[in-house]
This record gives sequence, C-alpha cells and structure tokens, in this order.
Amino acid sequence: MANEKKPMTTPVKPWTFDDHTNSYIRRAASTGIYDIRGGGAKRRVPHFDDLLFLGASMSRYPLEGYREKCETKIKLGTRFAKNPIELDIPITIAGMSFGALSGQAKEAIGRGASAAGTSTTTGDGGMTPEERGHSTKLVYQYLPSRYGMNPNDLRKADAIEIVVGQGAKPGGGGMLLGQKISDRVAEMRNLPKGIDQRSACRHPDWTGPDDLEIKILELREITGWKIPIYVKIGGARPYFDTTLAIKAGADVVVLDGMQGGTAATQDVFIEHVGQPTLACIRPAVKALQELGMHRKVQLILSGGIRTGADVAKALALGADAVSIGTAALIALGDNDPKWEKEYNKLGTTAGAYDDWHEGQDPAGITTQDPELSARLDPELAGRRLENYLKVMTLEAQTIARACGKNHILNLEPEDLCALTIEAAAMAEIPLSGTNWIPGKTEI
Repeated sequence: MANEKKPMTTPVKPWTFDDHTNSYIRRAASTGIYDIRGGGAKRRVPHFDDLLFLGASMSRYPLEGYREKCETKIKLGTRFAKNPIELDIPITIAGMSFGALSGQAKEAIGRGASAAGTSTTTGDGGMTPEERGHSTKLVYQYLPSRYGMNPNDLRKADAIEIVVGQGAKPGGGGMLLGQKISDRVAEMRNLPKGIDQRSACRHPDWTGPDDLEIKILELREITGWKIPIYVKIGGARPYFDTTLAIKAGADVVVLDGMQGGTAATQDVFIEHVGQPTLACIRPAVKALQELGMHRKVQLILSGGIRTGADVAKALALGADAVSIGTAALIALGDNDPKWEKEYNKLGTTAGAYDDWHEGQDPAGITTQDPELSARLDPELAGRRLENYLKVMTLEAQTIARACGKNHILNLEPEDLCALTIEAAAMAEIPLSGTNWIPGKTEI
C-alpha cells in the first residue's frame, strides 16, 4: 500500500497564461520587437450576430417578396454638396491604399463596385489611373500623411474623406513595410524604395474641430462646393467625435469600429484600443438626432460587416450605409484555402489574415510583388466582388421585406432584439423575450 501510486488529476493550464499569451511573451523576449500584423481584431466581442430581427406576423404586415418593391438607393452628401453621391446599394468599399493592395486588386475593386452601383475609396498613398478609370464613384481619402495628395486628384474625386481615425488603431498612424514600397509606390508617396513607412497619427496643419472646419472650407473651395466632404472617425468616443464632425461641417460621418481591418499596425493596437462596432453606432446616432441631423448628415458604419444581415442590422440601428474592407478582399480571393501550402510557408494559414503586411500574399492581393500580383485577374475578381455585393443587398432586402419595409432605410431599432445582455446594452434594444434594455429600462 505504501508503494501504491496516487491517481493524478488532469493538469489545467492557467487561463491568464494560455498558449497564445506564452507564445507572445517568448517572441517578445527573443526579439525585443513588438508584433506587427494586418487584419482586424481576433478577440470575440459583441457583434451583429448577437442581434435578431423580429420580422412580421399578426402585429406587423410583411411585403410580398416579388410583388412589392423594397428600394435600396441612397444619397450621400446631401447637406452642402452640389453633387451628392447617388448609389444603387447602401454598401460602399472602404479605403485601402495602392501600396497595401496591388494595382490589380485596386482595379478589381473598381470594376466590381461600379458594376454593383456603389463607390470605392482610394486609401493612403494617392489615386491611381486604373482606380479612377474603373470606379464610377470614387472617394478620395485625405490622410495625415498627405502621401500622393494633390489638388488635381482632389478635383477628380466624387467625394473627399478626411481621415481622423481608423477603427483598428484610433489614435495611431498607418504602416507600410519596406518590402511593399516598390518603385511605383515610392514615386507616388515621395518615399525611398524599400524603407518602412509610418503615417502620422494626426494631421499636420490642424489640431482640433475649429481647425477642421477651416480645412473643410478649403477643400470645398478647391472643389467648387460640388462634392461631399466625409469625416472618418475611429470607434473611440463616437458621441463627441460625431458631434464635432457635424459642427465642423461634414456632409457624411464614417464611423469605424474595432473590427475594422488595417494593412499593418501593432497587434496591441488592434486588440486593445477602440470599441466594438456594435457599441459605437447608437452614440453616433444619438449625436445626429440631438443636432437634428439624422438622415441629413449621413452615417456610414464600418468594421466587421460581412453579410446582408449585418447590413440590415446596421441600418436598423440608424446608419445610412455601411462600408466593407476585409470582406471585399475575401470576395476578390484573398486568403483562399487553395493557397494553403503557400500560406503555411509564410508561417500562417488561410483565413488567419496575418500576412497582409509582409507583401508575400499568394493570392496577389496584398502585395507589390509583380509575379504574385499577376495571379489576380482583375476582371474575374471584379465579377466576384459584384456577385458578393449583390447577394448582400438581396439578403438585406429580404429582411427588410419581412419587417414590412418598402425601403431598406425604413428599418428601425424596434425591428430588433438582442440575444445577450452586452449586446442589448450596446445596441440599446430589448433583450430577447423581455422589454428590458440594460441601463435604460427597469427589469
């Protein structure tokens, strides 16, 4: 009996120091360099999947699917612009630069978005002839870096988007590693080839909303007051930032939550700075409503939009449109499992989105390598994006009809319920099966 072994319990690793955390500590200790990657937040946070539509039954009357129309056309920039942007669908393409993306990818995005009747956005680094040539509606991003910025291209744009913040890194600037600074990228950005580039985190010629108002007036003078001026903010303090953007004279506010992607930044930024997209929209809508500007100043929501259901939920919560980035790249063919062996050679896997900053994308999308980028057929990829945008729109229409709405913008918070307390509190809608909105109503 004395020599009998006691039964062992199954060892349990501490939650605080899991395998991922331990790997991070070892890598930091070994290299002395913080981790940089592309993509968006990977942690699970409350999102649109935590909401459900109630639909119509006895108390609500649905539309007949193929006999009664549900409109999807929208206008952006109706406040001051002489020529607001008119779109067939409420889904736009977010700013992704030539540099972060290959020229073929930018062309494919222009082709697909134009065929679907929506707009694209330049991103940092300027406007390429291919992008302008294949985009019927092109928004020109005006960023702190001023890379590639010039008045001629501003006048060629259909709208200007002043980028104050980005959801993946509110308070931080962009990055483009040296291996993606090709001859052409270097020339467009007036940078040395092959040297890591970091964009500034704030604009060099203004420091607050009063200065922003002056900058917006300057841009209106340059463009003859013809085109809309957007202001893009990261999901940090959406109520106050939306309020200040409106008071500075914005036609459109673009609000980007933490699930929004990036070409490259510190991992600690992506995972630990900013708020979930779901938490951002209601404070922004409240700011618009209190200023009497809801639907007069349009709100575009971005950050983790994937399906037609996400689109419909964003609009029901008060947005006028959504913007997609990561989803658009996946539609083009990025991180396709057919390239799994090549992703493995890079030390990652298809669908992990760790490789965007390296410039070695096997799909030819997030790269400047001519051999890799040649793998992407812009016409075929453009048709894939068009198909995806059309499916998302049809899905959103289907939901709107089920809720009895003849225009997709007629969806409202009353059409929704939440599955979790966190989502109910963030979206300010009742928890399913109750009338309880946490923090707003009594149980």
